[in-house]
Amino acid sequence: MMQPESYVPRMSSPDTSVPAAHPHAPFRPGVWIVGILLLGIATGGYWYWNRGTTAPREGRGRFGPAGINQAVPVRIVPVRQEPIEVQIFALGTVTPLQTVTVRSRIDGELVRVLFTEGQHVAAGQLLAEIDPRPAQAALTQAEGSLVENQARLRNAQSDLERFQKLLSEGLITKQQVTTQEALVDQYRGALQANEAQVSNAKVQLGYTRILAPIGGRLGLRQVDSGNLIRSGDANGLVVITMMRPISVLFTVPETDLPTVLEASRRGRRLRVQAWDRAETHQLAEGELRTVDNQIDTTTGTIKLRAEFANEDEELFPNQFVNIRLRVDSLPNAAVIPSAAVQRGSFGTFVYLLKDDKSVTIRRVGLGPTQGSRIAITTGLKPGDRVVLEGTDQLKEGAKVDVIPDAPADASAPAPEHRPTTGGVRAR
Repeated sequence: MMQPESYVPRMSSPDTSVPAAHPHAPFRPGVWIVGILLLGIATGGYWYWNRGTTAPREGRGRFGPAGINQAVPVRIVPVRQEPIEVQIFALGTVTPLQTVTVRSRIDGELVRVLFTEGQHVAAGQLLAEIDPRPAQAALTQAEGSLVENQARLRNAQSDLERFQKLLSEGLITKQQVTTQEALVDQYRGALQANEAQVSNAKVQLGYTRILAPIGGRLGLRQVDSGNLIRSGDANGLVVITMMRPISVLFTVPETDLPTVLEASRRGRRLRVQAWDRAETHQLAEGELRTVDNQIDTTTGTIKLRAEFANEDEELFPNQFVNIRLRVDSLPNAAVIPSAAVQRGSFGTFVYLLKDDKSVTIRRVGLGPTQGSRIAITTGLKPGDRVVLEGTDQLKEGAKVDVIPDAPADASAPAPEHRPTTGGVRAR
């Protein structure tokens, strides 16, 4: 029986792989420190966020949101009974009543210019002179022809008288007298032509003196002395614009036309105010002069012209102005500040203060406005109290805390009075 071979263990190569983690690995403090820090940061953020959202919020300002279950601070104004004007607003353009381009009526050399740019001139004032010598020579020639034909006429009339006497004595024929009468008529016609030539020569001589056809303000000079000018020059010498008085053309919607015509038929003089672009300064006050005779079908508007004295020349040609046409006046209107009026899906309303310090929604009808005031046609009566400030947090039945007006500082200067900004036609 064969003996089993003895077992000889095979030498294996050393294992170079990373050994598996032992369940009892050594403690690493860095990982635990990072974890604790992240947990602390998360806990602090959560606490801060909940504190900001759950803590009761304080009012942000005098009329900021009120705290939970607190009355809303508001400012109250009473409904007053005051006069208010009904006005129509429009945009207008300042338009001179007369504008004339001064041109020469004859050809010639401009020898003198007697005006300065921007000067105010009166009608008939001498502005410039053209060389008068050619016109003077033409006048002298016409006057010479006139004198010559006057002498011929006198001689022909004398011969006619003599021929008529000879005819009565039977010494000449009737034909000779008739011929002499025709010659006298011929000289009379020539004499009339000479007189017309003299008159025309005088007119042409007068045209050498260029006069202002209207009074007004001169523009820029278009030609200097020494130049040859012609009657057909397009630019002329200068433009004269009438400044006092002056007018403003403006348009209003055709829906406002009946109101304007009704006031005009009653014989009322409708006052018109012109304000600057920003509507902070009143430039002038005048009267409505005329209404155009047709409505523009493209825009649905009609043109009106107002006239202003413009003594201080606040209005300048082609200037754009804001127009306020006063058509009526309400002497006893219920008036509140425009800021108290709220607008919703159901129309305009105000918050009316009740005796129990709560508010209720009251629908109102609006009338014309004047400045920061507005007339109330329905819904309120004089003496009612409405909320002016603090309306953002209000609702039906909300409790309010009325904030009294701050006392005026006696040492402070009085505010500058500004004219009201006008209103619109009553709806």
